Amino acid sequence: MSKAERERSARQRLAEERLKQAARQKQQRMLMIVLGVVAVVAVAVVVIVTVSNSGDDKKAPKYAGPLAPTSRQADGSIVMAKAGVAKPVLEVFEDFQCPACKALEDTTGKTIKEQAAAGAVKVVYRPFRLFQQEPLKSNSQRAANAAECAPADKWVPFHDQLYANQPEEGSDGFANKDLIKWAGEVGITGDAFTQCVNGGQKNASVDQATAYAQKAGVTGTPTLMLDGKKVGDDALTPDGLKKAISAAGK
Repeated sequence: MSKAERERSARQRLAEERLKQAARQKQQRMLMIVLGVVAVVAVAVVVIVTVSNSGDDKKAPKYAGPLAPTSRQADGSIVMAKAGVAKPVLEVFEDFQCPACKALEDTTGKTIKEQAAAGAVKVVYRPFRLFQQEPLKSNSQRAANAAECAPADKWVPFHDQLYANQPEEGSDGFANKDLIKWAGEVGITGDAFTQCVNGGQKNASVDQATAYAQKAGVTGTPTLMLDGKKVGDDALTPDGLKKAISAAGK
């Protein structure tokens, strides 16, 4: 082998070694990145579990502030608004079995009530049955039927009572006897209500409300619409909702 050939061979071996070294360094960097991501995810999971567990034993405080007058519309929905307030209109599409709806009620339900009581907005509650699988479907149907049976002047406290006693997702719940008991705790009594709940007398109205939600383009709950337009996630917070209502009012 000539001197030139030996030099080319040496340069080739050096280049190959550098490539191998670069590959090893790249693998080490990737491993560190993966380990870092795993560590971050692990910390996030711990935080989420801790926060979730810390809230398991705490229910949102019951609303004790002023309420705008409530009335029931022909389609079964509930209007909450001061006299003469027609705009803007905030429609609340919800399912009493929906955990995200309960979360919205816990964080922003108070704001919705306060804004209606202040005359800033006309609120229309439109509960319906979102779930199609059991036992969620039946839970949702029974709760929505009971809400339809409730008199308008007691509807909001009963609405809040349903969320306060929401069954765990995937479990049987909202039994008629419990719905009647919770209604009694907010002042809804009498044979008419009991028979309405036990007989499922408002199931057809619940089905109509479900069809209306689907026609309105509601694909999940909770869905808030302000003057017919779906609000963004930023308006699902107390401050965000206040801003959206104020802007719509102008």
